[in-house]
Amino acid sequence: MPKKIIGMYVHQHWAYNHPYAARTWTLEDWRGYADGLHKLGYNTVMIWPVLEIVPDPPTESDRANIEKIAKVIDILHQDYGMRVLLTIAPNVAAKNAEAAKYAFQDRPFFYCDYRVNPGDPDAMGKMIAWRESLFRPLAAMDGLVIIDSDPGGYPGSTNAEFVNLLMAHRKMLDRLRPGIEVVYWMHAGWEAYCRYYATAEFAMGPDEETADVVRRLANENPEPWGLTGGRFPAIEAMGQGARMFPFPYGMIEGEPTFPMTNFGGDGAYTTGKSSGPRGILGNAQTHCVQLPNTFAFARGAQGLSCTEADYVQFANDLIPGQGETIVAAWKSLAGTDAVSMKDAETQLKVIAGQQPTSAGPLKGLLLGDPQRFINDLLMQLRLRAALEEFRGAVFAEPRDASRLASSFSAFITAAETWQKQHNYKNNWSWPRMEEALVKLNDDALNTAMKAHSYLGEGQTPFEKVQNGFLTVETYTPRLIDAMKAARSALK
Repeated sequence: MPKKIIGMYVHQHWAYNHPYAARTWTLEDWRGYADGLHKLGYNTVMIWPVLEIVPDPPTESDRANIEKIAKVIDILHQDYGMRVLLTIAPNVAAKNAEAAKYAFQDRPFFYCDYRVNPGDPDAMGKMIAWRESLFRPLAAMDGLVIIDSDPGGYPGSTNAEFVNLLMAHRKMLDRLRPGIEVVYWMHAGWEAYCRYYATAEFAMGPDEETADVVRRLANENPEPWGLTGGRFPAIEAMGQGARMFPFPYGMIEGEPTFPMTNFGGDGAYTTGKSSGPRGILGNAQTHCVQLPNTFAFARGAQGLSCTEADYVQFANDLIPGQGETIVAAWKSLAGTDAVSMKDAETQLKVIAGQQPTSAGPLKGLLLGDPQRFINDLLMQLRLRAALEEFRGAVFAEPRDASRLASSFSAFITAAETWQKQHNYKNNWSWPRMEEALVKLNDDALNTAMKAHSYLGEGQTPFEKVQNGFLTVETYTPRLIDAMKAARSALK
């Protein structure tokens, strides 16, 4: 009987700096991260190689990425005995001319993609044939996970068409290497997302629609096959629970999300404990920033404790002798006390001044220089402290114009400094920031903040949804620019 899955999803959609974005990882980065995951107890890695937007013909950078992922699969199998799943959106393909303008590491997904109509056999056949050529070097994978939405879907498409699409991938996998599992990832629901494209009004689909896909799939019996995502109770009631490993998305880190370390609460830990019959999968977007929840999720999945002392030991295994200082910084980041954040910053500066800073047995999780990890914490502490001081000024009654202007300026500087470090450009949802920015009552800033609603301009609902995705690709730098303009207006 295979071990229960304790898995991590490595999401390569968003293009930003090394080592924050997984797209940029070197083979040694992958080896180090795999070593750290393995030591924490993870036994499965799911990778999105983002083959959907590889142009025909592929660029040199695309070929290099596929070759690298093939080697990563071998490392995970041979050195760590880990399962390797790959994932792909169901019916997304590349706009060849647009995609060819970019190297893989820099290519913006929603500038370069389109949806293939699942009701068009000719178009589907061409898509599957192209995917087969791209997956051939990756045929050592253990399974291919196909999501039912976000961004897959097509206006008016049905569950029957979606199951046909899954079966086309089953046949493709059999040609590549018999025994590769096809896994249906249950998310918003195929027909629900097709309605979204048809109306520009989003709603999660009911369990019954997802159960309909599972029933249709079971009738086709595409062995080996499995299930992941949410909706476990509905699947268990159908008698298909044994195929299921839950995938509670966003419990380690949301996505897309502005890189900030999550700490505190028991969300990741408790979620890790909610393993299904086959195990459980977690996800992160900026892996080197999201270490506390990566640790907590694995502890929960193994039924181990997750106390403050455990966190300190974990941090000591990252940078020996600095566990208490690092955990104090994580705790401050989780709060709203600017004074506490500044105290934590003072303590971290002592470590930052020690050259070189040594790394411990979990050094691979740092994805490089431990000094960079400490500096990242410093930048985040400054940003969070600056936000709290700005909030204090903007919500003060009466307002002090000088205090407001200086605190807003300090917040913008801290935000821009951290953003330039990682260069993440996409959606940025931070309620405490948004509440303060709205309080400024600046029309241009308010307009900029509406851009992360995921709806853009267009002649049809489908175009509005697609253009909304495209607009979010550059949301963060545009928001910072809008903040700068609002700062000038304050003066």
